Amino acid sequence: MAVDAERTQASLNKARADAGPKSLIYVVDDEAMLLELARIILEPMGFEVETFRDPGAALEAYTAAYPRPALVITDYAMHSMNGMALIEACRGLEPKQKILLLSGTVGPEVYFGSPCKPDQFLGKPYQARQLIDMVKSMLAC
Repeated sequence: MAVDAERTQASLNKARADAGPKSLIYVVDDEAMLLELARIILEPMGFEVETFRDPGAALEAYTAAYPRPALVITDYAMHSMNGMALIEACRGLEPKQKILLLSGTVGPEVYFGSPCKPDQFLGKPYQARQLIDMVKSMLAC
């Protein structure tokens, strides 16, 4: 158990050392615990993380943001707006916005027929290393 904790900490330390200048990441999920988890994973890597429990508030902030966030990470299943609707709205404002869709209720097939797709998909539950690797590859860190 201690070896696993040491490996995880070493992994986080390496990610932190490899991270470049602070990039802004929006994380949108209606579960507060998952927002905090994303913050705990991403901030030590040097990212600035802004979290939103309400996708409508996220879209409002996104619309006003300049510059736009480097990455938007959104859950699929939320109460007032699903992740695909948020992706479509963000891409309507910024067609090249990088977006990671998370879900524990659907798979990547949810967007197969959609004209507006996320750049990547990550199923829940995920390991910290999976999120780190996905974010680093999407932002070419």
